[in-house]
Amino acid sequence: MKQQIVILRSAIIAGICISIGCVVNLRVGGVAGAVLFAFGLLAVVYYKLKLYTGTAGFIRSHGDWSMLGTVLLGNIMGCALTALACSYAQPDILPPDLAIVQSRLAKGPFACFLLAIGCGFIMTTAVQFGREGKFLPLLFGVPAFILCGFAHSVADAFYFLAVPELYSIDLLIIYIAEVLGNFAGCNLYRWVIAKQDHINP
Repeated sequence: MKQQIVILRSAIIAGICISIGCVVNLRVGGVAGAVLFAFGLLAVVYYKLKLYTGTAGFIRSHGDWSMLGTVLLGNIMGCALTALACSYAQPDILPPDLAIVQSRLAKGPFACFLLAIGCGFIMTTAVQFGREGKFLPLLFGVPAFILCGFAHSVADAFYFLAVPELYSIDLLIIYIAEVLGNFAGCNLYRWVIAKQDHINP
């Protein structure tokens, strides 16, 4: 139980870090906003915080599943706290935020699932480098998934929660599709290529 609380607290802070990236992306936009978003993931990796897309590709045992659920819950809680504060204190972020959420709704759950796979693959790759002390790939990976229009389930938790007027069953289904898509993308490499299949350069 104590371990779960520690994980939850770490995940909440991770959700806040990603939310900060969301805010700067909404306020700045474009390539600059996408690059500055990387601060959130850099903070998560540097402080070794628990982030869903930084954890889903590395789970190994049966017990990891409950841990992954706790991580996602904590991430969403961190996003909810930040969305509540920023939507009140920085209402200028709401129009671009609204556009992102409406775009997700227009695409529908299957398209968002596919877009989330791309994000999951990029994030696991970037985090793997970060775990080895190589942070430069994070600066490439984050702008890459944003500029590709890929869906990050933790970032979208912030975007979705900041606009309560769009809360609906359809939005919830899209969010679940993104969570599943991120999981698939995070595990794509190890599902397709087993350790024994690695090819030496």
